[in-house]
Amino acid sequence: MKHEVYDIEGMTCASCSAAIERVTRKMAGVAKSEVNLTTRKLTITYDDKMLTPEDIMVKVEKAGFAAKPEKNVEMAAPGDAEKEEERSLQSQLRHIVAALILSAVLMYVAMGPMLFGSVPLPPIVDPASYPVNYALTQMLLSMPILFIGRGFYARGLKTLWRRNPTMDSLVALGSGAALIYSIVMTYMLTDNPHLLHQLYYESAAIIVALVMLGKYLEARSTFKTTGAVRKLMALTPDTALKEGTDGTVIEVPTVQVHAGDVVLVHPGMRIPLDGAVISGYSSVDESMLTGESIPVEKTQGSNVIGGSFNNDGLLRIRITREGDDTTLASIIKFVQEAQGRKAPIAKLADQVSGVFVPIVIAIAVFSALAWWLTGKESGFVLNILVTVLIIACPCAMGLATPTAIVVATGMGARHGILIRNGEKLERAHNVDTVLLDKTGTITVGHPRVMYTEAVNMTEDELISLAASAERGSQHPLAKAIVEEAEARGVKLASSVNNLTNVPGAGVEALLNDGTEVLVGNEKLMGRRGVDISSLNLIAQERMSFGETLLFAAVDDALAGFISMADPVKEESIAAIAELKKMGIKTIMVSGDREAAANHAADITGVDGYEAEILPEGKAAIVEKYQKQGGVVMMVGDGINDAPALIAADVGCAIGSGTDIAIESADIILMRDDLMDVVRAIRLSRYTIRNIKQNLLWAFIYNTLGIPVAAGLLYIFGGPLLSPMFGALAMSLSSVSVVSNALRLRRKKL
Repeated sequence: MKHEVYDIEGMTCASCSAAIERVTRKMAGVAKSEVNLTTRKLTITYDDKMLTPEDIMVKVEKAGFAAKPEKNVEMAAPGDAEKEEERSLQSQLRHIVAALILSAVLMYVAMGPMLFGSVPLPPIVDPASYPVNYALTQMLLSMPILFIGRGFYARGLKTLWRRNPTMDSLVALGSGAALIYSIVMTYMLTDNPHLLHQLYYESAAIIVALVMLGKYLEARSTFKTTGAVRKLMALTPDTALKEGTDGTVIEVPTVQVHAGDVVLVHPGMRIPLDGAVISGYSSVDESMLTGESIPVEKTQGSNVIGGSFNNDGLLRIRITREGDDTTLASIIKFVQEAQGRKAPIAKLADQVSGVFVPIVIAIAVFSALAWWLTGKESGFVLNILVTVLIIACPCAMGLATPTAIVVATGMGARHGILIRNGEKLERAHNVDTVLLDKTGTITVGHPRVMYTEAVNMTEDELISLAASAERGSQHPLAKAIVEEAEARGVKLASSVNNLTNVPGAGVEALLNDGTEVLVGNEKLMGRRGVDISSLNLIAQERMSFGETLLFAAVDDALAGFISMADPVKEESIAAIAELKKMGIKTIMVSGDREAAANHAADITGVDGYEAEILPEGKAAIVEKYQKQGGVVMMVGDGINDAPALIAADVGCAIGSGTDIAIESADIILMRDDLMDVVRAIRLSRYTIRNIKQNLLWAFIYNTLGIPVAAGLLYIFGGPLLSPMFGALAMSLSSVSVVSNALRLRRKKL
């Protein structure tokens, strides 16, 4: 199966996207097809042995639209898409301004005599003296407006002819009916001047102008919803300073920089691609990529992310990833895929949109016919027909879900929260149980010195001796002791003359001054005859906290012990408290022994914990809470927790951001901050609430608007709705949906 994305041209409403989905899903070999109205993209999965991209593009074209393969991140130059979209919007605006100016003139000519009795007009077009000239003047004024909006006719009639009617079809039918009727009345004016009041040129033209205005406002608002991806794409600099083999530095396009190349990044420049620092020191702003607001210090050996901003030092970097393999490219692809997937909540709107336009056409014809049978004049009947066709708005329904999803995924990306698709975003709002892996999720992920107990020496002397013995070891506990020595600034022995590793026990070291140091567990001490009984009480207390102890001895005399543990992150405590406030049960899942898990649970305040759980057993824990009726989110590192992440209703991988290609996770957090889990769930709740508001408004608008347009108020003595007001209402309805979705950007996560 092949997975591809196509850019679609010619879509204006939900019926358009429904039509494309309908024709592509009928193709043999297509497994899945989804169209996003907001991003104008077709996401399709198909058997490439049965179909080719050309087959898909031809099929879409036959439906009345155009499709072309989406440019990948590497091919798309930074800012190109944004500039192209801006140019398109500027062109639309110029056309709309021209159409509105002409519409104002046409309205003055057509409605002035009716509203005010008489208005200053050239004698040659005076309606009383020259009715035909007056009618021809209106027709001539309407033609440039209709020409500017000719796309509605071209697209609408084409899709209608191919039995995939869209909103453009409604505009074309409504405006076209008013135009043709007016032309016929103009022809008949020579015999019957009283038909002057049966002209609807202004309705035909101004409908098009107002719909164009609404579509422009909608496009402008939709453009804002996709801003997050454009900002990410703009992070890659156009050029980079590449160092040659002879040491010379030249400026080259970023696309010419490859893995293994060395680049220089001066202060104030963006890092072109992912790499590792060879030399230099600086602080780097990664906020646009990870959501981390504080600049991150980078020195020799540090990994850097392409697109991040170098603040204050010169960095010499060896590139490790290029093109679509970079972190930034992966983030962009992840967000775009999320925006292209539909949430289940959109299914009802999609089903309605698929049959909406044919139903509206039927209602319009039926309403007009019903009024005609009651004896109403042709102008009244035409008003009903046109207004019903024009006021109906499938766009509002079609935009309700995708615009909110696009805004939400963009917001998430800015905060370092990557959401795989709309389905998981929707699912997250129902989460009532969060399972949290302990190591690396709740805790920092590696041991640190928590307590020291020295005998006949100071704590610093104890740390110095132990660190001198452990300095060359790669064991996590040894590293923790060395880090503690560095943090305290204590002096270590200049060298170790002899070092012996005792498997499962510790190390024996002979320092350069002849001192013999032992660092290890009770077994090592017992083996060398070191009596540790004097520290039993305090040692037992520290072990009850889940800490691991290493005893130290100097020349076979007890020197004390150092206890270590993987400490709980401060933000984890705050995050768990916040989850509980949101009514979510928190369960810690740990492979550690009971004492360590119990101590961590006490510190964090989780509702419960599961201890001594092997990685393969975590999935069973997920299923356990699912069987209890919970909607479960599993939060882990995305590697050892992969089975549990897959089993959970929502799998959330928390990590550094450079390892984002974790297939098992539905949500990936770029930072090691558990508060981002809170933000992800909060974002989901805001989004689903926004979608429900949008859908409610869209259904209420169409449910009330169409009957009013059909003359419901007129039956009870109320006014008859004008087609122009119908066009304005239709335009504003879709704009209001997009505007409501944009409100999400102001929400505080």
